[in-house]
Amino acid sequence: MDGCGAGEAPDAAEFGDHDHPSTIFHVWQTNGGLNTPNLAKHGFLAACGVGSAGPPACFGRLRELSKGGKDSVTGHWEMAGIVTTTPFPTYPDGFPSEVVRAFETAIGRQVLGNVAASGTEIIERLGAEHVRTGFPILYTSADSVFQLACHEQVVPVEELYRFCQVARGLLVPPHGVERVIARPFEGDALYGFTRTERRRDFPMPPPRNLCDLVGDVFGIGVVPELFAGRGFRSVRRTQNNAEHAEMLWSALESDAQFIWANFEDFDMKYGHRNDPVGFGHCLEAFDPVLGSLVSRLLPSDLLILSADHGNDPTTASTDHSREYVPFVLIGDGVEAGALGDLEGMDTVGRAVARHLGLGWVFRGA
Repeated sequence: MDGCGAGEAPDAAEFGDHDHPSTIFHVWQTNGGLNTPNLAKHGFLAACGVGSAGPPACFGRLRELSKGGKDSVTGHWEMAGIVTTTPFPTYPDGFPSEVVRAFETAIGRQVLGNVAASGTEIIERLGAEHVRTGFPILYTSADSVFQLACHEQVVPVEELYRFCQVARGLLVPPHGVERVIARPFEGDALYGFTRTERRRDFPMPPPRNLCDLVGDVFGIGVVPELFAGRGFRSVRRTQNNAEHAEMLWSALESDAQFIWANFEDFDMKYGHRNDPVGFGHCLEAFDPVLGSLVSRLLPSDLLILSADHGNDPTTASTDHSREYVPFVLIGDGVEAGALGDLEGMDTVGRAVARHLGLGWVFRGA
């Protein structure tokens, strides 16, 4: 559940979060409660500091150990056993001229922007100039990201993906940016520009991890991209929570041992846009999906609910927030109880490996 943080992490200030983020608690508080009986019953809300769970719940919180950042790559990597000890480079003042010049030379075009900015704000500000010139809009954020925005009628999306692949090849240490992201959009200056759902991520190749150990993961949403596709079977890329749910039902009918789904609408549509009311409605829309999922589990299945980071929509920032993440276990063999705060988001990967009878050879090995 992308961006669904469970409370301020002890090292939040080190990551620029000084306003005590607590994503789910603040969303619940702003909305005067949430109509999410399944999230409540299974301990997800309790893990986030909201009320108490039903008797069968097994829940707690996980403290992220990685220093790479507070984004999806770092969070998913740690869940899979990769604890990053060195922060990825960030560029609050834009990318250095040598990086930009090398990229412009490689794609044969200039770029616009090269600033840290909100994705929706920068296409409103530079979208018309991009349409006029065909120059890609380059921007970054508090995370280690090199983002390229192009209008789909000006730069075809496959060409935008090619630009991103070029950037990925150029961005090596000391400018080893964690993730290159394609941000296609549409619309016009008169009625406004809108990002489309054909985003694609191009991360640094990950070290060996749980997905390599499984070797045939059914990844839904952005997850395969975060691992450069390694260890994942080839499936259609889904782009929003409704599509992810439909793909999840298909995955449950497959022969996959491990299904890893990322539901990102919480983060992408509401967290980054400081919309706690929309975030709450999104949680309420997800709740029956969870209920249906639990009803489809086999006796041998284990369901884990967690998050990759926080994204508190009630704070001044539009960036991710450094928080604990919820950890909820659901299945016939799960012993109920409050687990408290546990060290390491790789607790998720350890639970998966133990359930599948796989050896664990990552952190601490």
